[in-house]
Amino acid sequence: MEKDTENDLIVRDFLARQRTTLANDRTLLSYIRTSLYFLVSGTALFQVKGLNHIRNFGYLAFALSIIFLIVGIINYFRVRKRLQKGHYTKM
Repeated sequence: MEKDTENDLIVRDFLARQRTTLANDRTLLSYIRTSLYFLVSGTALFQVKGLNHIRNFGYLAFALSIIFLIVGIINYFRVRKRLQKGHYTKM
């Protein structure tokens, strides 16, 4: 099945491949959403005036935001590349 083209697939396999592609897109959007949550929480932690040690958590939230975004993008393109090659069953 790895060498099948989209035209040679039966409907069930074609739909399964489409569902997997859409799941990959949803996963990327989840990573982006989580990254934005950390970005917003980091910004809110910087606005706390009375507690200076909270700023460190703001830096941590900003770092986690960037990490989640990078990991999500790398994962998206890695899975997309495998889907295009037909190796998605070995993930």
